[in-house]
Amino acid sequence: MRSWGVLGGAAAALAAGIYVLWGPISGRKRRRRGLVPGLLNLGNTCFMNSLLQGLSSCPSFIRWLEEFTTQYTTEQEHNQHLSVTLLQLLRVLSCQEVTEDDVLDASCLLEVLRMNRWQISSFEEQDAHELFHVLTSSLEDERDRQPRVTHLFDVHSLEQPEITQKQISCRTRGSLPPVSSHWKSQHPFHGRLTSNMVCKHCEHQSPVRFDTFDSLSLSIPAAVWGRPTTLDHCLHHFISSESVKDVVCDNCTKIQAEGILNGQSIENQRTTFVKQLKLGKLPQCLCIHLQRLSWSNQGTPLKRHEHVQFNEFLVMDIYKYRVPGPKSSQEGAVLSNSTKVKSLKFLLPLADAEQPAGTKPLFMNGASSSTFLMSPGTFPLAAFSEAPLYLYRLMAVWCTIGDMHSGHFVTFPARSRAPAAAKWLWISDESVRRASLHEVLAASAYLLFYERVHGRAQPQSPAQD
Repeated sequence: MRSWGVLGGAAAALAAGIYVLWGPISGRKRRRRGLVPGLLNLGNTCFMNSLLQGLSSCPSFIRWLEEFTTQYTTEQEHNQHLSVTLLQLLRVLSCQEVTEDDVLDASCLLEVLRMNRWQISSFEEQDAHELFHVLTSSLEDERDRQPRVTHLFDVHSLEQPEITQKQISCRTRGSLPPVSSHWKSQHPFHGRLTSNMVCKHCEHQSPVRFDTFDSLSLSIPAAVWGRPTTLDHCLHHFISSESVKDVVCDNCTKIQAEGILNGQSIENQRTTFVKQLKLGKLPQCLCIHLQRLSWSNQGTPLKRHEHVQFNEFLVMDIYKYRVPGPKSSQEGAVLSNSTKVKSLKFLLPLADAEQPAGTKPLFMNGASSSTFLMSPGTFPLAAFSEAPLYLYRLMAVWCTIGDMHSGHFVTFPARSRAPAAAKWLWISDESVRRASLHEVLAASAYLLFYERVHGRAQPQSPAQD
């Protein structure tokens, strides 16, 4: 009996020595060179882990967090704000801060979200896209809670002339949307949609309406046999015009009233309007959500597994709203529906209904291209007569594995945005490995993160971003 006690004491001493020298018995291996830390799954937190890995591949978002969190000085302030917690995690995941652990615990993010009245369980399956909107809306709430009064020691801001509403002009006939005093502090995923309504009868255009967005949620059009579905098809479907019936037209009512001499009152004239969506302000970081949920004839939810083709680069010029004006003065309207290109080797034409007659095929976002696959990291600007203004580069891709009732999120984040080809990773919670661009583009994407890259110099006008 005594010998068993001696052996037990020796084993305990050995275990204590191992703990002191190498950490816990479940000690984490050092990461392989070129990889990033994985994230511990706390039950069903793959949705959070995958989103964090993707956000860590967006340098513009990390820089915005760094600038935004400079307002917090005390340690107590740091511990209670979402922006600070998120920045700390993203800096480690993007290898801006060195850590020897190959697996990290992101439970601190759930804790700070609960402090912001979000009850997110780590044991229930959640959606990464919904969590993305939780983060962006919480960051906006945090920003709005900060005082907007300029600090007396901020001499630079105090010396700037105050811009009054009379000094702000807009070339549209609609009213100018209110401009926030701290518009510059908007996060880089913030964009604006424009909604344009035109009467079919009198062609009168209603004032342009602006709505904000943090992500573009695109439905996947029905597949056409023999033709692959591309990201351009989804974008065109998103901005395609639609008829809205039984809308009161003030201009038609006015015209009708002018034809009556005795001045008697008439009923409001109701006509059909054509509604058109465009992108009024394109964000620095563009989040695209591909809707994979559909419904059967019996009303049961189904997951759509078809592949939507996308490229490493994304051109958004043709989706940008432009102020109507004389054709001779539209210098900024490049890459419109009649864009001419020098080389068509990597282009595929749009459908006949989308392709204007007598024009060359458009650049197709998502068209299969051996040019892109053979030379990753370079965009063929030589193919365009004029460089695109709104050019984006792929930063992260999310995929869902499983069905509508149970699934798992994995991420393809990009690393090393040097002029050379980007390095891609495949990350599933704690597992991290290298991936190729070909593997990334072949994925059935659920979420896409694009970041705007330097393109043609943007013309200065009140209608621009």
